[in-house]
Amino acid sequence: MSGPQSFRRNAIASFFIARPIFAMVLAIATMLAGLAAMSKLSISQYPDIAPTTIRISATYSGATAEAVENSVTTVIESAMTGLEGLIYMESSSSSGSSSVALTFDNSVNRDLAQVQVQNAVSRVTSQLPDSVQRLGVRVNRSAAGIFMVGNLISTDGRYTSSELADLMSSRITDRVERVEGVGGVQVFGGKYAMRIWLDPTKLEQFQLVPSDVVSAVSAQNTQVSAGSIGASPTVRGQQITAAITAQSQLTSVEEFERIILKTESNGAIVRLADVARVEIGLETYGRNSTYNGMPATGFGVQLANGANAVATSEAIHELLDGMAPSLPAGIEIVYAFETTPFVELAIEKVVATLIEAIVLVFVVLLIFLQNFRATFIPMIAVPVVLLGTLGVLALLGYSINMLTMFAMVLAIGL
Repeated sequence: MSGPQSFRRNAIASFFIARPIFAMVLAIATMLAGLAAMSKLSISQYPDIAPTTIRISATYSGATAEAVENSVTTVIESAMTGLEGLIYMESSSSSGSSSVALTFDNSVNRDLAQVQVQNAVSRVTSQLPDSVQRLGVRVNRSAAGIFMVGNLISTDGRYTSSELADLMSSRITDRVERVEGVGGVQVFGGKYAMRIWLDPTKLEQFQLVPSDVVSAVSAQNTQVSAGSIGASPTVRGQQITAAITAQSQLTSVEEFERIILKTESNGAIVRLADVARVEIGLETYGRNSTYNGMPATGFGVQLANGANAVATSEAIHELLDGMAPSLPAGIEIVYAFETTPFVELAIEKVVATLIEAIVLVFVVLLIFLQNFRATFIPMIAVPVVLLGTLGVLALLGYSINMLTMFAMVLAIGL
């Protein structure tokens, strides 16, 4: 077999030697394709070989872990059976929250898997408790780990962790979630909410139960539109149209305290202030954060499957750096944890090793060939081959990571 193979190799070499212009054009085209692919290839520490994972999360405020399991988690799990390409699912229920992770095999398109899960959740949303439906069930495609943890800190101690958490939830979280490559954001804290602390003794005195309070608050804390003045059909000389709002949502503690719970037969009115203490507090009191002894609140960013970690990190830094001047005085944004600096450093070391390998190959060829021109000619092929390899990586869906870069180092040595 060595004879025919040698003949074919000689024939291919003769073809390109006889056509130097064609060979140069082909080499230039290969290098241009590699340069174009270099800007589009995602950069990560390791290749993305994990199967697609879709995560479903829901919040059931005030419920125990058992209640969340029976009312939310089980309902969602039952709707997920029969999905195409589903390998297995994992779920967890804790006080006030539910999480379900579904893992699909690699034959399923990631976007299609997310659409399937979203449709399945939509079919059972009506079976979930009302508070869960109001807060919404979130479906996202993200990696399991957190690749960045950011913090808002009060350098002068003027703001508490609760105030920072409310600022984070209202001004920063939504904008970070919209950054390309972000799969999800976890806020380590909660925004402000109207807290109603019921007094069981007073409820019994007025013959009320907590569900009566919930119904009254839901019915009276709503915006009611009564129509408009000057709407069609209009009369001659009509110049304006004005909308009429009969009731708007409550915003202050005093307005909530005046909510009517019950009217006695003698005309006496039982209001919310008669059976409860109302105050502005936080949605949850289970977390408190500090950063180097200073009041702080944090957020964890999960990377979307297949996203470029380095580009996503740079986009988040650019967004938050642009928002920093608009924050109140004494508040700064810091980053407690990031994986991308290690990835960048590891890639830089591999690139340095690659350059060293090229230099060593050049030196070895020069020593054995004893001719600078004969050594320089084959070395011209090195950048062509490297850039061409990047084009092939982009074509096959690979990323620039430590394994692919190490393979290129080995190839240069060989």
